[in-house]
Amino acid sequence: MFYAKDFIELDYKPAKDDLICLFKVKPAKGVPMEEACGAVASESSVGTWTNISTMEDSVRDMRARVFEVGKDYCKIAYPLKLFELGNMPQILSSIAGNVFGMKVVDKLRLEDFYSPPKMDRSFKGPKYGISGIRKLVKVSKRPLVGTIVKPKIGLSSKEHAKVAYDAWVGGCDIVKDDENLSNQTFNPFKRRVIEVLKMRDKAEKETGERKMYMPNITAETSEMLKRGKFVKSHGGEYIMVDVITAGWSALQTVRSAELGVIHAHRAMHAALTRDKSHGVSMLAIAKIARLIGVDQLHIGTAVGKMEGGAKEVREIDEEVEDDFIKGSNHVLNEEWSGIKPVFAVSSGGLHPGLVPALMRIMGNDVIIQMGGGIHGHPSGTRAGAAAARAAVEATMSGVPLNEWNSKELKQALNHWKVKL
Repeated sequence: MFYAKDFIELDYKPAKDDLICLFKVKPAKGVPMEEACGAVASESSVGTWTNISTMEDSVRDMRARVFEVGKDYCKIAYPLKLFELGNMPQILSSIAGNVFGMKVVDKLRLEDFYSPPKMDRSFKGPKYGISGIRKLVKVSKRPLVGTIVKPKIGLSSKEHAKVAYDAWVGGCDIVKDDENLSNQTFNPFKRRVIEVLKMRDKAEKETGERKMYMPNITAETSEMLKRGKFVKSHGGEYIMVDVITAGWSALQTVRSAELGVIHAHRAMHAALTRDKSHGVSMLAIAKIARLIGVDQLHIGTAVGKMEGGAKEVREIDEEVEDDFIKGSNHVLNEEWSGIKPVFAVSSGGLHPGLVPALMRIMGNDVIIQMGGGIHGHPSGTRAGAAAARAAVEATMSGVPLNEWNSKELKQALNHWKVKL
């Protein structure tokens, strides 16, 4: 079977149950664009590098079809029968597997995909989603305010819990572990969970607000389950998973265990997403995570220190016009065959002065997470949390930050030299 001849059908109309992928393609030197696109369709479905005698007509009918070729992209439709429904590793081994290593392509990037309703329904999706989290936290409209305990690693369990407490009483709704803190000797997982949840209860009594803690349970899969069950048995309602380093199958196992709200950290994503001409886009990763069933997902800051500008962030979280596939936009919050929407988490280099710009981009359905932007406040963590909360409340009220009645916010604006 020859790539261009057998896997390109530009008059093909995708069936309602086809999985459709958008690839950015840069052919190897001397390779025609259609040949390169056909090779991607072949390798990711039923073909190989040469004609084979075992290719029955029934198998040939299951081939992927390139139905559109552009200057630097192609769209490929895959019959649903190629996939084991509910098995994300198998699906990705097909559409995002060997294709990246073929010699006929110099660069290849999975930009986006559309999963048909039958495939969507084979995954659990989020248990809570945006509305469930808002009900749990008892915050109906404003963005949630969160922080990461800093320094990210090195504190003892009691020190960690004290930082969390200060953040909560200052005004944070959520406190989380950093992605590289798990069960180190200086801060053992079980001891940390017990100490921090004790401080959570204390903060709730003092403030009259619900407070949430996200312990990082990331580890080998069976150990993650043990840690998640430990959190749940001690009254914790959240868990955090580094979804890419842990792996998609591990995430599916954790989701099936129903251990609480799943906060998804995207550590290592840039190894796949940062090269805009090769790898897998954050847009595609967000869709994968939502199907499997995370309730919250880091998507970038648009205005902070981490890579990922406003346009990319909006593509993931905000409803935008999308000419790829009708109905496949607004990735975290669109209607998806019963799959609940995911709460977007913006984190990385944020401080209170950036809140108005961030909310203009993201709206209210966002968790604004500040690490250094809270703990770096000149008056300490509690004042930093108060400043962050004040920035959100001022923005919700349509009042410029420098006019809001909060000494902690004024200190923050001066400290980070914010010009309004």
